Amino acid sequence: MNKPKGKIGITTGSCAQAAAHACAVMLSTGKKIDTVEIELPNKMRRTVLLVNQKISQDYACCGVIKDSGEEEKDVTNGIEISCRIRKTNEPGIVLKGGDGVGKVTRPGLAVGVGEWAINPIPRKMIMRDVSEILPKEGKGFEVEISVSEGKRIAQQTYNPRLGVEGGISIIGTTGLVKPKSQESYKKSLLAELNVSVATGYKNIFIASGYLGERLLTEKYNISDQQIIKVGDHVGFMLEQCASRGVKKAMLIGHIGKLVKVAAGLFNTHSKTGDARMETIAAYAALNGASQDLIKAILNVTLAEATIDLLKENNLLCTFDTIAKKVTQRCHQLCQERIEIVSVLLSLKGEIVGAHPKNIFKDKAWEKFTPLEKRGGMK
Repeated sequence: MNKPKGKIGITTGSCAQAAAHACAVMLSTGKKIDTVEIELPNKMRRTVLLVNQKISQDYACCGVIKDSGEEEKDVTNGIEISCRIRKTNEPGIVLKGGDGVGKVTRPGLAVGVGEWAINPIPRKMIMRDVSEILPKEGKGFEVEISVSEGKRIAQQTYNPRLGVEGGISIIGTTGLVKPKSQESYKKSLLAELNVSVATGYKNIFIASGYLGERLLTEKYNISDQQIIKVGDHVGFMLEQCASRGVKKAMLIGHIGKLVKVAAGLFNTHSKTGDARMETIAAYAALNGASQDLIKAILNVTLAEATIDLLKENNLLCTFDTIAKKVTQRCHQLCQERIEIVSVLLSLKGEIVGAHPKNIFKDKAWEKFTPLEKRGGMK
């Protein structure tokens, strides 16, 4: 049974991938094309319309107009994301940012300080597509991604606060943009939950984003019909699970989202509040953190950056304490009607905190999934 889908758009990463793929095709064939089909990170295929195609003997360039689907509040909707590939005398393929693409100036993001803000998954997809099309011998190639109005649009995002300067980030883990801020998105979440319950699942995995979903499916072989990716709507989904007789729920996601739940924020969108650093600092203090460490935590802007700080001080157990609080908050919200497990992840997809702590050790997670579902439908 397929999960229901609404109208969805594509990420800046997929736009850049499509433009790069098209440029590689045009440079290798010497012919202009109007559309290109790409394989997204989630393995789906999508045909993308191209604009402003240009080609010569030594370079090709084109653009893609970003379509954010039903996510109308996406400030990048309608902008042009372009690529230019040119031949060079140096072997290999070099990926760089151009006008409107930001550079990272602070630690804690998915790419290092000083690098172009092209996240790992879009970077991987671009390099894969280009390397598969262009010849591997002879001249090298420079792949440059640029964004019209990128510098201006970046001021409407969190990039300046995060230390990304000069433009927007090229991001996207699945390649698709789902309408996380719409009532229609809640309806699609309910439809997914109804499918899972009707299929017979009594235990549900609630992933705040792609990190949790990928860990569950790729490492632990959890069926995607048992996983619901909820975005910011954590509390909404927990309450809906409780009302539908779900027995257990695992809440799994990045620390930047789930720390907010520990603080009592069940809608994790930035507009509802932000107490991430204060929460991490408070629980670090409970675990014996020094005043200097507490100040250091409060001085960073990204939850991800606190992982190394806590590791250096042998206090990574702070995230286990936070995970326990997340579980308690969820139990209170659901009035103890569901057994809750909480798992906190880093941007690398590593488990940094969990409650119970041993949920993924000694196959303890298997007790969380119905035996009849692990071996297939009965």
